[in-house]
Amino acid sequence: MKEQAFLDAKKIVEERYPNSQAAILAGSVVRYEATETSDLDIVVFDFSIANSYRESFFSLNWPVEVFVHNQTSYREFFNEDCKKGIPSLPRMIVEGMPLKGAKHIHSIKEEAANRLAEGPEVWNEETIQLKRYFITDTAEDIKGATHRAEGIFTANLLADQLHEFYLRTNQQWIGKGKWVIRSLKLYDEDFAKQFTRAFDQFYRTGETEEIEKLVESTLEPFGGPLFDGFSVGKSNDI
Repeated sequence: MKEQAFLDAKKIVEERYPNSQAAILAGSVVRYEATETSDLDIVVFDFSIANSYRESFFSLNWPVEVFVHNQTSYREFFNEDCKKGIPSLPRMIVEGMPLKGAKHIHSIKEEAANRLAEGPEVWNEETIQLKRYFITDTAEDIKGATHRAEGIFTANLLADQLHEFYLRTNQQWIGKGKWVIRSLKLYDEDFAKQFTRAFDQFYRTGETEEIEKLVESTLEPFGGPLFDGFSVGKSNDI
């Protein structure tokens, strides 16, 4: 599949973006993780355009997503992605296979690799305390949930909060959707297994014991759950 994807992506670039200087095939097909519903993720560099854009279409029996940048616009997306802690574009470029313009791609790949190696910004103490408080609050909501539907969506929120807290406090990149568990596995395979087991148990049985243990072990190095004494925005003025 990877070889065919490369050939098809190359043809798409030649036909739809003939004036581009460079292009990269990224996504699941280059990681050998493609499924029947996988698309072609292509990053195109056209130095003549004023603004970056994104478009989706079907071609050669593939759903295709194309991210088109000029000579500098990709850096804005690097900054935005890294600020959120989700380095989507830098990762795509680092993992990607050149379709054309290797001489241009080399330096861009170096930039992307350097951004990934730097990791996300370090959380300050105020941010850590705020995140501890919200995780504690959500965990209590799950324990007290009396309606199955409410419990499910509260668990969804807690899973996102916990994965973010664990990775960011260890200066690691986070993810969204399927990249939540992928990001955890990239950093700590054992924690990823514990994380999956805890939420799987809840979704199957409604039991919260494993989730409670996960919350406690995740927050323990930072003082544990936080409620009593928490304050934010309070003025000391009389």
